[in-house]
Amino acid sequence: MINVVLFEPEIPQNTGNIMRTCAGTGVKLHLIKPLGFSLEEKYLKRSGANYIEYCDYTVYENFDDFCKKNKGTYYFLTRYGKKTHTSFDYSNPKEKIYLIFGKESTGIPKHILKNHLDTCMRIPMNENIRALNLANTVAIMVYEVLRQQNYPNLLTSEPFKGEDYLLTED
Repeated sequence: MINVVLFEPEIPQNTGNIMRTCAGTGVKLHLIKPLGFSLEEKYLKRSGANYIEYCDYTVYENFDDFCKKNKGTYYFLTRYGKKTHTSFDYSNPKEKIYLIFGKESTGIPKHILKNHLDTCMRIPMNENIRALNLANTVAIMVYEVLRQQNYPNLLTSEPFKGEDYLLTED
């Protein structure tokens, strides 16, 4: 029930990293056009999305198209938010949660944010930068929601080399 929404993403490397995070956590990805890159697999693989086949994603023509097709609670990440990202309760695993992130250059348009002031938030940071990297911000938010839900359906031990790998002889 956790969803990541990228409003008009511009940088393919960010989207590739976000696809990998979504693939590794079982989170659905929503991409709202226009996109600043091609979704052809050869371009996305170059940007780091080696796990694209495991990423469940949908593309929308615009924000209205997305809203018509997706009902739930919308949370907006913006540097203009007055609440911190940890001040919300995401613990209900049955709630359809949509974490909405703006494009790298300008964020989410003001006219959209003004209609959702109660669910606008920010990740605290100092005054040295304007914003964190988009892919990092998505990872922080996805894992905050997952933490509050006790990491449903995620592995908590190493499946490839074994749970006791660190205890074995070299």
